[in-house]
Amino acid sequence: MIRKEDALSYHSEGRKGKIEVVATKPCITQRDLSLAYTPGVAEPCRVIYDNPDAVYEYTAKGNLVAVISNGTAVLGLGNIGPLAGKPVMEGKGVLFKRFADIDVFDIEIKSDDPEEIVRTVKLLEPTFGGINLEDIKAPECFYIEEKLIELMDIPVFHDDQHGTAIISAAALLNALYLQGKKIEEVKVVFSGAGAAGIACATLYCELGVKKENLYLVDSKGLVYRGRKEGMNPYKERFANGDNPATLADVMKGADVFAGVSVAGLVTKEMVKSMADKPIIFAMANPDPEISYQDAISVRDDLIMATGRSDYPNQVNNVLGFPFIFRGALDVHARKINMEMKKAAVHALADLARQDVPDSVIRAYGNEPIHFGNNYIIPKPFDPRVLTWEALAVAKAAVESGVARKEIKDWDAYRDSLESRLGRTQEVSRILINKAKDIKKRLVLPEGEEIKILRATQTLLDEDVVKPILLGDKERILKLARQYELDISRAEIIDHSQCSKIDQYVDELYRLRKRKGLTRDACRRLLCTDHNYFGVMMVRMGDADAMVSGVNHYYPEVIRPALQILEVQKDKKFIAGLYAMIFKNETIFFADTTVNIESTAETLANTAILVADKVRKTFDIEPRIAMLSFSNFGSVRHPFAEKVAKATAMVKQMRPDLMIDGEMQVDLAFDVDLREKDYSFSDLKGRANVLIFPSLEAGNIGYKLMARLGGAEVIGPILVGLEKSVHVLQRHCDVDTIVRMCAFAAVDA
Repeated sequence: MIRKEDALSYHSEGRKGKIEVVATKPCITQRDLSLAYTPGVAEPCRVIYDNPDAVYEYTAKGNLVAVISNGTAVLGLGNIGPLAGKPVMEGKGVLFKRFADIDVFDIEIKSDDPEEIVRTVKLLEPTFGGINLEDIKAPECFYIEEKLIELMDIPVFHDDQHGTAIISAAALLNALYLQGKKIEEVKVVFSGAGAAGIACATLYCELGVKKENLYLVDSKGLVYRGRKEGMNPYKERFANGDNPATLADVMKGADVFAGVSVAGLVTKEMVKSMADKPIIFAMANPDPEISYQDAISVRDDLIMATGRSDYPNQVNNVLGFPFIFRGALDVHARKINMEMKKAAVHALADLARQDVPDSVIRAYGNEPIHFGNNYIIPKPFDPRVLTWEALAVAKAAVESGVARKEIKDWDAYRDSLESRLGRTQEVSRILINKAKDIKKRLVLPEGEEIKILRATQTLLDEDVVKPILLGDKERILKLARQYELDISRAEIIDHSQCSKIDQYVDELYRLRKRKGLTRDACRRLLCTDHNYFGVMMVRMGDADAMVSGVNHYYPEVIRPALQILEVQKDKKFIAGLYAMIFKNETIFFADTTVNIESTAETLANTAILVADKVRKTFDIEPRIAMLSFSNFGSVRHPFAEKVAKATAMVKQMRPDLMIDGEMQVDLAFDVDLREKDYSFSDLKGRANVLIFPSLEAGNIGYKLMARLGGAEVIGPILVGLEKSVHVLQRHCDVDTIVRMCAFAAVDA
């Protein structure tokens, strides 16, 4: 429940409103000022004068959208005018930025004259990469959009029309699939012939609904041929029949009801009169044409969607406009055409059939979410919508000839979209792309865990690794069927019945016979503990890597690895590493999980291990800071001297590495202070590898950054073992499992 006081406080506290302009380039020094304005700004001006398309290269035009309204049809509020409508337009800007990283200026026009609005917007064309029309009443909105599309050479999109149309059309395709109906055969009834109703009807027909099977009803009744009252050219396109009829009349035998009108128009009797397995989209806001409870009380065979978030299948326009504009802007499109709209529809429909990430499930109350009657369109907070929909729209723009910019590498474009979601997605995609090239065999000892099976589905879908699941085969397959997962391409091994069990017992006994294990004890371990069996598979070459720990404590996974696998031949130690991913950089923390009390030798070897891992696996050149409470001898204490000694050892053993210390953590990032007071330092720029003086410090540091510093985490990563074995954090989500599997494959 949103209280009036809460809403007013949200908009008024601190900086007034919901948006601000933030500079994307530094403006601190006199030189910065000269580059930002005069005289430096003259250079891009000259280039753009000679080549107008260069404006996309040297200005923000290509990522800037105008949200334009005159406030004549504000959702749920009606004709409240441009001034009162401004909070809504600011809110639209927030959604553009939050979901697709698009910048917005909201522009409220004080005019009801369509010609004046068209003229005003047309004059703004040099400023913007796209125009989003909002909350302009029908039928004027149709003319304004059509005229601006004709006159302007940038995308113009009236979200009230096409947003609802695109999202509901995606829901329609999936609902028809689930109900076993063909789009070209269904009878569709619309309640509402305004902007959204006309646009929905148009798009549904483009997707296959036959005009003769579509009935449009407004406040005067059925829109039929020859009707005089309340008609306009846009309604005329969908006139059907020759006689007056009511909504109740035309709903008899209907397969689909689409409501974009007002609350309470549909009765239980009307729902009862519909065909078998009906589809009801009651999208009036804030209250639907018929309540969800009333509809399901009379039909248990229906699929229903509304505009509300507290019922299943919310038709929410935020699933459309940010991502459609993202794709259009990225190819410098001249318009948003029907091909692009249909591409958005199919992208959303296809995405709804995929496994849902844990991050989305958590955002919606931790209730299971999977494709079916109560989930036919993606959730608004599903981060995958950006990559699926924007990419599909951009491709359609290129293929239909409205793009100024051609994208040749679509995989790279997808990577760039993921980077807009945060550095974690970007780093994940780098790991996944590397793993795809090598196709390692990855053993997953927790094969009977549903999260592992869902991760396996993703790994198979993206062709990242060759997964090997350990566990009871019948139980695993039953669980997969229960959650509608296709893991048929994964290898499943019941470790207690494996043909190689005797070889594994012999090898484990050889390794541990002088460590207190008898041959029978070795067999018991391998037959009862999946982690021992998985590590032995890696040792014996039957798997390239192992990932485990989603339902085990850290020592339960690391103990078998330490007992069975050797340390790399040229290394003396192993260490634990976390990749801490911030908005603009990735910083690596070590040791965070293995060495409790480090000697100078341990610290030196940890630095070398981590540096090699960062360089090889993440393609990042390491800049290493050896941390302490002292800056280059400022405090004389054995703890600080240990770090200084470790630094000297690394410089001697690996002169190719950029490293320095001992130093306090703030000095690792304050480049100006380091250059001023410690110009002799070998560390140049901001550090990206932090070696902590003890496990205690490292563990505390990484958890503080994860909880309070807003960092996203990849890890824990074990470095220094001869083979690739890695431990998951207990109860981690599916995305994390996939990331760690990709990392383990690359590490192997």
